[in-house]
Amino acid sequence: MTDKEKRRQKRHTKIRAKLSGTAERPRISVYRSNQHTYVQVIDDENQKTLCAIGTMSSSIKEVVGKEEWKTKTVDAARAVGAALGATMMEKGIKTAVFDRGGFVYHGRVKAVAEACREAGVEL
Repeated sequence: MTDKEKRRQKRHTKIRAKLSGTAERPRISVYRSNQHTYVQVIDDENQKTLCAIGTMSSSIKEVVGKEEWKTKTVDAARAVGAALGATMMEKGIKTAVFDRGGFVYHGRVKAVAEACREAGVEL
């Protein structure tokens, strides 16, 4: 693990010590790699992933495009957040806790959160 990744892991550990997802208010966990953005909705009490989506899923690739470089854009992250928000509303989840995963709340991470809010999820 690089020094940069170790620092991110340390920040993520501190964040996770303070927030946890429940059945009524699950945790939205974001991970961004160099190429893709992944998001999960997690109930930490029952240790269940309620739903997950990322830029590798076919529904997002239809919206964003099939080219490799298009999955690492803010627009792709916005599409992931909108799809996640729609899925959460279908499942009846209206509120959630946002876990930025040790990443700075900026760019793709921020785009996911704002798109979820626009879809009707209260963060």
